[in-house]
Amino acid sequence: MLILLTGSTGFLGSRLLPLLRARGHRVLCAGRRQQPGCDFVAADFAHDSEKSQWVARLSGVDVVINTVGIIRETPGQTFARLHTETPRALFAACVDARVRLVIQVSALGADEAATTRYHLSKKAADDFLAALPVRSRIVQPSLIYGPEGASARMFRMLATMPFAVKFGSEPQPVQPVYVEDVCQAILALLDEKHGPKTERVPLVGPAPLPFMGYVAALRRALGLGRLRVLRLPSSVARFAARLGGFVPGSPLTPDTLSMLTRGNTGNPSATTRLLGHPPRAVDKFITHPQAERREAQLDWLLPMLRISLAIVWIWTAYVSAFAWPVEDSYRLLERSGIPAMLAPLMLYGASALDLAFGIGTLALPPRWRRPLWLAQIALIGFYTVVIALRLPEFLWHPYGPLSKNLPMLAAIWLLYELEKGQQ
Repeated sequence: MLILLTGSTGFLGSRLLPLLRARGHRVLCAGRRQQPGCDFVAADFAHDSEKSQWVARLSGVDVVINTVGIIRETPGQTFARLHTETPRALFAACVDARVRLVIQVSALGADEAATTRYHLSKKAADDFLAALPVRSRIVQPSLIYGPEGASARMFRMLATMPFAVKFGSEPQPVQPVYVEDVCQAILALLDEKHGPKTERVPLVGPAPLPFMGYVAALRRALGLGRLRVLRLPSSVARFAARLGGFVPGSPLTPDTLSMLTRGNTGNPSATTRLLGHPPRAVDKFITHPQAERREAQLDWLLPMLRISLAIVWIWTAYVSAFAWPVEDSYRLLERSGIPAMLAPLMLYGASALDLAFGIGTLALPPRWRRPLWLAQIALIGFYTVVIALRLPEFLWHPYGPLSKNLPMLAAIWLLYELEKGQQ
């Protein structure tokens, strides 16, 4: 079959692509950039919201699989456009192009009880597709777990932390499903010859469990002990979610909290039927416990280390410029070989540099932090050598003002090495 796949570079689409090709299907990848392993069709869900833009792209296509989706809006990427308007245009074009089957990857909860913009935008496209004279399957997965997925990585990180925070007093039931099971279920839908014209297909794990139970199960699978939970009252949770709504990229927003509180569960019978066996249980999600545990721990330990370093730089800038007696600083600079007339410039210039290092440590993206780490190492090394030569009493000071530079240097070098993969 000739299959047009949207979202082929995304989490689910990138897993589906090789499986479709392995079954002998020819795949057209509709997207903004070329994807290896398939024929490319230039398309942009953020702009291509007219039916006429899709009809020509569907020439000869037997099946359309739409996996495009976002969990949070960004400039130029809105729920209305990516979840509703462009999918409607695509689905309407499928009718004109006589596409045999449309598989729409929606979300569990995109139903009559939906209240969030995410679910409502998905439901609007689902309802439009269901009303068209084209055979369709509206796939509604619960939380999808895949080792490389952003949400799965966040859940593993939560599972390895000293304690997890439960936002609200509600049970927050979920029924996570493994990404491979979702892909295999979609492949099975391609093989179905009979059934209703349109059908909503929930894809869920074998049994529901509370969200904290999900995190606890991941923690056990990672080889760690009992999960400690800090429970926040619902009022505090809602306030935290409102604050999170103003933080770019925050996983906690009013909408995500609302969806979590509502729950995300369904009947596993459809999943079992399509797979031919029960879906994978949560305790089987983790396949490489040691490696995944180490990665998850670094996901929160490295930011903590980076924030600690930033605080040291910013606090040093403040103390040097405002808190420590200026005359004492000038005397130390003079003993270090700095002429008296340059002492103010050196003192406040060094403070400004420390402040810049602190802000950069917090604010710079990963690709710019590696040169920053080298600059910090060079500055600390320079300070250490000069002070050891000019102010040798600090070598033997019981508080270790120079010896403490060694763990600082080690911490910065650790960040330098481990952030290589984030370029």
